[in-house]
Amino acid sequence: MKEKSKSILTIISFLTSFMLLIISTVSCIAFYNINSEAVATIASYNGIIYAGNQNSNKISLMINVYWGDEFIDGILETLKKHNAKTTFFLGGTWVNEHAKLAEKIKNDGHEIASHATTHADLGKLDYSANYKEISTCHDIVTKTLGISMNLLAPPSGSYNKDTIRAAETLGYKTIMWTRDTIDWRDHDTSLIYSRAISNMQGGDLVLMHPTKNTLEALDKILSYMKEHNFVCTTVTDNIT
Repeated sequence: MKEKSKSILTIISFLTSFMLLIISTVSCIAFYNINSEAVATIASYNGIIYAGNQNSNKISLMINVYWGDEFIDGILETLKKHNAKTTFFLGGTWVNEHAKLAEKIKNDGHEIASHATTHADLGKLDYSANYKEISTCHDIVTKTLGISMNLLAPPSGSYNKDTIRAAETLGYKTIMWTRDTIDWRDHDTSLIYSRAISNMQGGDLVLMHPTKNTLEALDKILSYMKEHNFVCTTVTDNIT
């Protein structure tokens, strides 16, 4: 009888340990999945965002504008052809000089964001100067377009701690890019296309400018995205 009771207790102990092991394993898997998703969702470093939701099929074409206004109508028409929305980062001085074109970008349903005021090297400026570059552009766009921005793409990708701090004080997120077409330097349509689509994945922020060759490559880039089930969307939609 004692041996039988001992066997029952042994079985109960084994089953209890087994169940605890299962619960622990499931908890670890759940914790890993939750945290993996959190890490994969937004790629950022030191307060700078480099990619959006990497678990999605969303891609953003970041179009930084201080020049190239003669190509913007064509870019807007190509985006409209593909029913695509994206984000234009506009310089404050450019908006002052091209208010009607800025209005057209807004009216076409694209997101308007900040490329600072004068294309200054923000990485060489102190807090006060960074604050002025961001706030002045904000005021110009608000006055001209009646909207409030909250995304900043530093000109030439140059920034420092004061840039990030000034941006945060003004309610801005600082955005860099996942991939750069380098279209401002390399006037090669095929090269711009290949840089935009090479190893493309969800969450990508693709840096572009309004150049002749970018316009020529854009239709093909958007067609590639459709064929591979990617959606062209705004940066805000991509990072939230």
